Amino acid sequence: MFDKIDAVVRRFETLTERLGDPSLYDRADEMRQINQERSSIEPLVIKYREYKKLVGDIEGNKEILQNEKDEDMREMAKEELSELEAKLPAIEQELKLLLLPRDPADDKNVILEIRAGAGGDEASIFVGEVWRMYRLYSSTMGWRTEVQSISEGDRGVKEIIVNISGDKVYSKMKYESGVHRVQRVPETEAQGRVHTSTITVAIMPEADEVGDVEINMNDVRVDVFRSSGSGGQSVNTTDSAVRLTHMPSGIVISMQDERSQLKNKDKAFKILRAKLYDMEVQKRANEIASTRKGLVGTGDRSERIRTYNFPQGRVSDHRINLTLFNIDAIMNGDLDQLVEPLVAHNQAILLQGEGDM
Repeated sequence: MFDKIDAVVRRFETLTERLGDPSLYDRADEMRQINQERSSIEPLVIKYREYKKLVGDIEGNKEILQNEKDEDMREMAKEELSELEAKLPAIEQELKLLLLPRDPADDKNVILEIRAGAGGDEASIFVGEVWRMYRLYSSTMGWRTEVQSISEGDRGVKEIIVNISGDKVYSKMKYESGVHRVQRVPETEAQGRVHTSTITVAIMPEADEVGDVEINMNDVRVDVFRSSGSGGQSVNTTDSAVRLTHMPSGIVISMQDERSQLKNKDKAFKILRAKLYDMEVQKRANEIASTRKGLVGTGDRSERIRTYNFPQGRVSDHRINLTLFNIDAIMNGDLDQLVEPLVAHNQAILLQGEGDM
């Protein structure tokens, strides 16, 4: 383990030296890449320095116990040694976690897509409630949310696409992809029967325009048409709506929320890049999952991942058999109590795999 860490420290020092080169400021892309790589390994370097200081302090106190004649000094060294040795296992565990292979998409912003599934109006209502849940969670995390597109139904929301930006958004949100099931008595149910409805959530890492995805414009058909539905004065009067068809993948993106055709086109290409990049991320995740049984968040959009049962006040995550009886707090954005166990589960599986190698 420590050979790996020493190699990372050497890489960190090399990157630090390169950032000191004044000519680097003329190469913005290279400087950004160096900064990103250095930032990604800095937590491991800091933790390793903390570990080495702790080990040094332990050795120093052991030396005092071996050589010091003064009983008061020996007693103080003994107490301090006990405290320091108790900290050692936790720091060693943190080092192991920091050494785990990182998902290269973890630092990225995300495109959130929520769609109503089975259940009619009740599913559409739940789309709006889940969007509110993610919006409140994003607020607590200090993330910024921006609605890219929304399709409202008679009651609730049929589909909403949102850009969420901030610190390491994908690392937390990636576990939300899949089918979310809601069980409750709809307002329109006269007999008081519990109905079951579903929605789908897709979390796609936002792709950089340069580097992550290269789109051949010959593969994209761009159609423009008049907007429909609610909107400003330009609705139904100008060809401001845009439809992109990516022919190799069959992905179709329609955007009409903006009055400007150019803005709709930019938004549509942003979502297209995210969807294409997400296909690569899913492929990589499935390859990893095939060798690491028990990993969650593999990108299977058809998997039923969670049930929200309102009559019983519970939320169940079926991937790790976790059930919590505080649905109100969760729907008000307290998602970490679901996300953190999923992160810990994946880390445990990966650690086990590292030990087997």
